[in-house]
Amino acid sequence: MLGLIVIAIMMGFPTAFTLMGLGMIFGYIAFWVPGQHWYDNRAFDLIVQRAYGVMTNDALLSIPLFVFMGYIMERAALVDKMFHSVQLAFRRVPASLAITTMLVSAFWGIASGIVGAVVVLMGVIAMGPMLKAGYDVRLAAGTITAGGTLGILIPPSVMLIVYAAVAGQSIVKLYAAAMLPGFFLTGLYLVYILGWAMINPKIAPKLSPDQYRVPVPEYLRQLEGPRGRSVVPGLIAGVFRPAFASLAGGYRVVVVNLLAVSVPLLLTVGTLAGAWWYVVIYNAQAALEAAGPVKAASVVPAPLGMPPSAKPAAPPAATSKTATSPTTDTSTTSAATTGAATTEEQPQEVGLAGDVKESESPTAQSGPQEVTSFRGEGPAGAIGQVPAHFYQWFWGSVAVCGVLLLWYFWRMNGEQLEILKELIVSVVPLGVLTVVVLVVILFGICTATESAAIGALGALYLAVMAKFPKAVWWWSLLGVVLGVALGWYEGEDVASLIVAASIGGTFTGTVIPGLWYLRTSPELRTNLKQATFLTAKTTAMVCWLFVGSALFSAVFALHGGQGLIERWVLSMNLSPVGFQFLAQVIIFLLGWPLEWTEIIVIFCPIFIPLLTHFHVDPILFGTMVAVNLQAAFLSPPVAMSAFYLKGVSPKHVTLNQIFAGMMPYMIIVCICLVFMYIWPGMTLWLPEFLYGK
Repeated sequence: MLGLIVIAIMMGFPTAFTLMGLGMIFGYIAFWVPGQHWYDNRAFDLIVQRAYGVMTNDALLSIPLFVFMGYIMERAALVDKMFHSVQLAFRRVPASLAITTMLVSAFWGIASGIVGAVVVLMGVIAMGPMLKAGYDVRLAAGTITAGGTLGILIPPSVMLIVYAAVAGQSIVKLYAAAMLPGFFLTGLYLVYILGWAMINPKIAPKLSPDQYRVPVPEYLRQLEGPRGRSVVPGLIAGVFRPAFASLAGGYRVVVVNLLAVSVPLLLTVGTLAGAWWYVVIYNAQAALEAAGPVKAASVVPAPLGMPPSAKPAAPPAATSKTATSPTTDTSTTSAATTGAATTEEQPQEVGLAGDVKESESPTAQSGPQEVTSFRGEGPAGAIGQVPAHFYQWFWGSVAVCGVLLLWYFWRMNGEQLEILKELIVSVVPLGVLTVVVLVVILFGICTATESAAIGALGALYLAVMAKFPKAVWWWSLLGVVLGVALGWYEGEDVASLIVAASIGGTFTGTVIPGLWYLRTSPELRTNLKQATFLTAKTTAMVCWLFVGSALFSAVFALHGGQGLIERWVLSMNLSPVGFQFLAQVIIFLLGWPLEWTEIIVIFCPIFIPLLTHFHVDPILFGTMVAVNLQAAFLSPPVAMSAFYLKGVSPKHVTLNQIFAGMMPYMIIVCICLVFMYIWPGMTLWLPEFLYGK
């Protein structure tokens, strides 16, 4: 079965229908009884049960919503302004165009999560300017292809949703685990680009001043003073002195510019205040509640295919349901953690990991506990506790941020203020949307599906605002007033009023102007139609792949394939390090001929039942797989990123040049995997801090 699936995929057959076809054929053989009529074979019941089990998996609802969010933002052409403004901000850094391309690709990949769309879009926007500026083709191609793949690793990631559904893990915990490794890998990419450009400046010539000059209004030149220093003192003086206000063009201009200047300060203060609130106030309340009468923790069933002795410890007051048959509906876990109701989606397993019976598994013995980076005892780990040295780190961060802001404002001339205003218009809205989507997931405010719905609505809001900003602002203001009024009428608290105002403003600012201008704006109609069609197409592909994988894995386990592989691996007497190395090498090599979807739904579940025996945390393993699968888009001959980029590159750019540019990033992926294994806390610290062990 494994041999035929690889051969069929290499020959170009659709993966989903190949899986279903092989599952049906070998399932018919497994259930065949001499003398039985052909249509009485139980394989047909298995097909229906497996398909129904996937169709009722609520966790998969987040896939079309996140995909729709990405396509809407791509079709709205919001990335052009972002690339220009970020390039101006890094105009004096070596290889500024490559650095800008990597940052925008990573940011856009996070917001979109669609590799092909990000690579094609960045190829159209950035490839030409880099080649025109004299950049090496390998540097330009490698930057675009590697940056475009980061969106499938850094949350919100469709890849992690697929792995969670296959492995029966929590999407929320996987998102938390992938945050730091994703940003760490991005940092390694940036270090490589900067290092190469500094060692060999010829590959990334400096831009001439006329290529990044920003026109500065005359009133800002006058506010700078004779020495051309900061405009901030002049703007502040304009509030109190009419002469300065008239010099700037009136109080309205002064206020608008001061609001722009205050955005970095507000973002910094908001971030630090949010961190303080969550760690000291929110967590402290959870610790006080935990110190009260101790309630008996509910027993959380182990994921399918895992022995009872290897059940992960559950947070206090956590309840869980786990699917026990192919026909069961999707399970949903509602975990009350950190003193508040934190809802986690526990997806139904659809891969091989869910098909091994406990009595048949070689690992059904006194298994070890989960490998974690915390040393604290107790079922909740470090939840509700303020981390050691938090106050020193926090106040140190406050001091550093304060010094950097003072230095920034002291050197802010008119040109830098104009660049800041462009960054506010192009980057801040998308950044706020992305942060909101991630925060409501990680802090347990929403499930992954609900967060995806918020992201889809926010993307529609930004798309409509890009075309009709005035109408959107007025209707948003009305929605805010209605939201606050309804919340006040219901007697809600301040936090609920803020949420009501945000939802009301976003909803009315999106739906009413969107429907009104839909009939008069062909561009808006086209963008919405294309985004909807592409979302349906992508979602259908992923869900059919799940159906095929569920059937194939069930038949594979029915024939004893899973038990055979387990006995073979265990007979090698590998150490945990050896098992991790073997598993990651196999997945890395599979990335050469296969795409990440086939690797996750077919081959990853083979290793999942073995994790307990080798003392490997499934969250850590899944995150390492997600990092490793970056190579699936960067390794020939099926490096899809290379073909996406080739389709939009000039004719003189060859596939060999693109492949050569991608190779160093494959090495960087391997370096990141080594760091993750040596330092597991980089992966496991955040999910353990947020949700406990």
